[in-house]
Amino acid sequence: MQAFYADNFVLPLPAGHRFPMAKYRLLRDRVVSELPGVRMAQAPAASDGELALAHTPAYISAITHGTLEATAQREIGFPWSPGMAERARRSAGATVAAARAALGAGPNGRYEGIAANMAGGTHHAYAHKGGGFCVFNDAAVAARLMQAEWARRFKHERKPLQVAVIDLDVHQGNGTASIFLNDPSVFTLSLHGEKNFPFRKESSDLDVALPDGCTDAPYLQALEHALDELGRRFEPGLVLFLAGADPFEGDRLGRLKLSYDGLEARDRRVFDWAWQRRIPLAFSMAGGYGVKIDETVQVQVNTYRVALEYWARWQNGSS
Repeated sequence: MQAFYADNFVLPLPAGHRFPMAKYRLLRDRVVSELPGVRMAQAPAASDGELALAHTPAYISAITHGTLEATAQREIGFPWSPGMAERARRSAGATVAAARAALGAGPNGRYEGIAANMAGGTHHAYAHKGGGFCVFNDAAVAARLMQAEWARRFKHERKPLQVAVIDLDVHQGNGTASIFLNDPSVFTLSLHGEKNFPFRKESSDLDVALPDGCTDAPYLQALEHALDELGRRFEPGLVLFLAGADPFEGDRLGRLKLSYDGLEARDRRVFDWAWQRRIPLAFSMAGGYGVKIDETVQVQVNTYRVALEYWARWQNGSS
């Protein structure tokens, strides 16, 4: 299974910053050590033209050159640096590369069915601004670019590639919902904490708001209903899955109470939903702010274990 990383592009943060940047390298080390079925590749940088499919040229330029207004930079939550700008491009490029691999549109033409971004899930970024540790919206860029490339590959198809964004980060995907508002070719599903950030929500195609303290059973029931409704209302040709680790019971910011087993069951249900319909899927890590960073990484390693099982099904065609 192909996975794309950008943790070698360091985003310098001041001492005491609350974002756990180290988790990305820890995750890659664990996956390399424990899951040899994952093939690692450095993420490419998204170009200005690719980013402009989801973001305004003025915003892209401001991030590139460090000219964003101070208030807008504080809303992102990271200080500007060339490393921040480069890493943001790579994070978007990783989801683009994963989506291409899943669809069999990568440079080697191999049809993967499932592929991964080892970071990403930057769903608080709007077309014109960032927020909540999100600079560029990787899912939005990848969805729009895959639609454009699909149209070029299959010129006889009148209907654009239909993309479903299944966002299971504990925070609502407000930026993604805003970018795809009134776009019938992209279905946005967000399952999130009702009282958590962002406190001003946007309207996804399907929002499922959960109470503080939600545990495994009600969460999985809510997910099942949401996937059933998605299946009734939309027929995607590509799924972009944000596999946030922050619904975990040990997360500092999550406010939900899912266990390791509950999160693994969540992941398995999403991968199975896509597999049963033979829909290629690209996934990203999204949020994770564990009191113990190793617990966040363990949740993510478990996601990769499940993904490998379903990637193997794609390769041998088993049911």
